Amino acid sequence: MIKLEKVTKVYADGTKAVDEMSFEVDQGELCVFLGPSGCGKTTTMKMINRLIPITGGNIYIDGVDNTKINASELRRNIGYAIQEIGLFTHMTVGQNIETVPVLKGWSKSRRRERAEELLELVRMKPSEFIDKYPNELSGGQRQRVGVARALGTDPPILLMDEPFGAIDPINRVELQSEFLKIQQKIKKTIIFVTHDIYEAIKMGDRIALMKDGKLVQYDTPANLLYRPKDEFVEGFVGADRALKGLQLLRVKEVMTGTYATAKMGEKTEVVRERMEKEGIDWLPVVDNSGRFTGGVSISDLTGGRAKTVKDVITPSEAKSDINAVLNEALSLMLSSGLKTLPIVVEDNRLAGILTFDAIQETLHEAVKTGGTK
Repeated sequence: MIKLEKVTKVYADGTKAVDEMSFEVDQGELCVFLGPSGCGKTTTMKMINRLIPITGGNIYIDGVDNTKINASELRRNIGYAIQEIGLFTHMTVGQNIETVPVLKGWSKSRRRERAEELLELVRMKPSEFIDKYPNELSGGQRQRVGVARALGTDPPILLMDEPFGAIDPINRVELQSEFLKIQQKIKKTIIFVTHDIYEAIKMGDRIALMKDGKLVQYDTPANLLYRPKDEFVEGFVGADRALKGLQLLRVKEVMTGTYATAKMGEKTEVVRERMEKEGIDWLPVVDNSGRFTGGVSISDLTGGRAKTVKDVITPSEAKSDINAVLNEALSLMLSSGLKTLPIVVEDNRLAGILTFDAIQETLHEAVKTGGTK
């Protein structure tokens, strides 16, 4: 657990960067520091591992005042990942990941084993990447290595300063989603700095919204969106806060798990009758193992000489992962022109369908109830 009590930072020129900041982050929570540039986000984060000394107040790590902990030992037990990544260019990927284990005196075999384990965790094959150098990697790959290095000795706390800020939008969304999957496994206590409201809502269990060094609202993403404390919060989250709320829900929470499907070898007239009976105009097509292979619309099955679904299937239909957030699924729907989106799990197996009407109903309910269920 991390606890701040009236933490203040005043620089020599009199600038008050942080003004009596008080809040707690529970074990296993991901807390996002959010706010405009210069509001004190990074300064507050750096005071936690004493990269910046505090002027007043106290910071506790699992009940211990952080000023009572040896500074080097404190930092070696807190993972640190930054926007610029900071990989050592003269060292291999494996050596970068082993940086803190080396400082803690781990054996060579144990360090190598840990590096391989962490590369697997961030979805990079050890045999392919462990002996490469940073300049041989893409930006997204370097960022993954940066996260792996921060986890080198399995620290209980991670500090992440805009870790995905320098990545292009497509890879950034992918890295955010991958990191959330990792966090589900590792359950670290994380401070995550960002100025991006969308990223904050997607990533955070709680959000500390700051302005001019002060904590304005410390709350869940839902309360920040639907129960803003004042005009600043309301303005910062934006007039489209209802739409932003789509990031608070996963596809699996809204999708329909009971649905009709079609098979490749089925006769078109049989499938058309099924669709007419169900009152639907599109069906996902699955193989004998339940894997999603495409889709058919009722117009595909009407007229023409096609005898089986195989003759009319559209194999490249858009689909969404079961753990995707709703706004990503909605974007797929809008870009593909579909009102029904197939939802898949590993091995491309169909797990359900998501409809535009279901998203609309969920959005309406969230606004009405203030984001609570």
